[in-house]
Amino acid sequence: MPAPDIEAAPDHPLVRRRDAAQITLDTWSKRPQKLGTADCVRMTAAHLRLLGWRVKLPPAGSYRTVNSAMKALASAGHDSISAALDALGLERISPAATIVGDIILMPADHELGALVIVMGNGRVAGWHDECADGVVVMQPLQMLAAWRADPQ
Repeated sequence: MPAPDIEAAPDHPLVRRRDAAQITLDTWSKRPQKLGTADCVRMTAAHLRLLGWRVKLPPAGSYRTVNSAMKALASAGHDSISAALDALGLERISPAATIVGDIILMPADHELGALVIVMGNGRVAGWHDECADGVVVMQPLQMLAAWRADPQ
């Protein structure tokens, strides 16, 4: 039996994941990182919305520092970004089990961590400290947690 042609099925979950990941990369690669308006949480929320998830965030610019971002998380009832993703109902998975469109939490120089979108082939899209112009595709070296982001 021949394999199904997922390219001919634009509503196929893998096609939707791929397209959402590419749109996320294309959109955020032009935006320098700025906490509160262009950061990993806002990028991840936009990505999830492309997949049909309902994600509510504080208004843009309502936090500008790690401290104020942690306060915004706490006021939403979460003690970490991981807890916020869990509360959305995303399924936690092993980082080794991720496929295109999933979300990974990587370590950062601060307690928030860094969310990235899985692009496939072991690569992720996110901001990197040495690339100030926007989101880039990179190879993750350390992954703390991951979530399955199935289209809704």
